[in-house]
Amino acid sequence: MEHQMEYGHDYKYIPATSIQSGKGIEVLPDVYNYTIKIVNIQLIGNKDGFVLIDAGMTGSAKEIISVVEDRFGKQSRPQAIILTHGHFDHVGALIELIDYWKIPVYAHKLELPFLTGKQSYPEPDPTVEGGLVAKLSAFFPNEPIDVGGNIEALPDDGKVPFLEGFKWVHTPGHTPGHISLYRSSDRLLIAGDAFVTVKQEYLYKVFMQEQEISGPPKYFTPDWDAAKLSVKKLASIKPSIAVTGHGLPMTGDLLTNSLDYLVKNFDDIGKPDYGKYVH
Repeated sequence: MEHQMEYGHDYKYIPATSIQSGKGIEVLPDVYNYTIKIVNIQLIGNKDGFVLIDAGMTGSAKEIISVVEDRFGKQSRPQAIILTHGHFDHVGALIELIDYWKIPVYAHKLELPFLTGKQSYPEPDPTVEGGLVAKLSAFFPNEPIDVGGNIEALPDDGKVPFLEGFKWVHTPGHTPGHISLYRSSDRLLIAGDAFVTVKQEYLYKVFMQEQEISGPPKYFTPDWDAAKLSVKKLASIKPSIAVTGHGLPMTGDLLTNSLDYLVKNFDDIGKPDYGKYVH
């Protein structure tokens, strides 16, 4: 009997958006970053073969399919979906996309319990330091999606299926199995939510997409010691281009200087001053 895939029971439409929503940026000839409301997906590759990173917000499957077909042609489909992690805004269309494309999905082995219905994420923290988005996070889903046998663990050797030249880097803190992806040939970093380039807790900044480096979204990060180490790890590989889960891509000196600043001042600007996960 085929496994019935289902979203967490608390999955619902979240009415938050940004001026970047519905827009795509060709970061490199083979890297396309597209914004769905307040979160980014990435298409890596070309028409001969490409991969989708993350799966957007609830209800965004048709939009994602049309973005793929606009870029690579009608009936085109990714070779796989790679998840940076399993939070609701990164897996919102995952079940529809699996049904439609019939393609494999990969995530870190420590993330699999949250993607196969076995374990809920810690509840979001609306009391954390921040603005209106932090307060609204009380309504954000944290129950696990269940895609059953339609997901597999990334290989232990750090290679990324279908992405030649990329390595996955374990960057926990925001979630236990959070990963980032790195390509050494051009020092491209797909950071996920290990750090982001917008203050994700503030509604105005999210809406306007004001570019400033920040640690992972504060309302959904339970392990700040691990999050700090993950930012240090990513800064140490000295990326020249960073594409993140929230906010605009960052490059060059701005990225280098911002990441250095975030590492040196993580306890002040990365980690919240107060909140239930702040010790």
